[in-house]
Amino acid sequence: MTEASASANGITARYEETETERILTFDRDGRTAAVAQNIEGYAMLKVRPSADGDELERYYGFDMALDHAGELLGVSPHDLPIPEPAEDMGM
Repeated sequence: MTEASASANGITARYEETETERILTFDRDGRTAAVAQNIEGYAMLKVRPSADGDELERYYGFDMALDHAGELLGVSPHDLPIPEPAEDMGM
């Protein structure tokens, strides 16, 4: 299992790989957002309120998924730290 984290602008990002998904979770002052993709890395990205939460929306592009995650946290998507293993998420 791959795991990594990054912090910036009061936001902590955690990346992990499970048996079925790649998951990038953001935490800011107790508010969370997650972006998930299948483990093969080719499917649409799912935005959730948490790593195990219900899917809110699907996106082809990583930038669009990050925009939605930023909205959930009340920050600009440019403020979200991205751990290196997650940089290639999206189609």
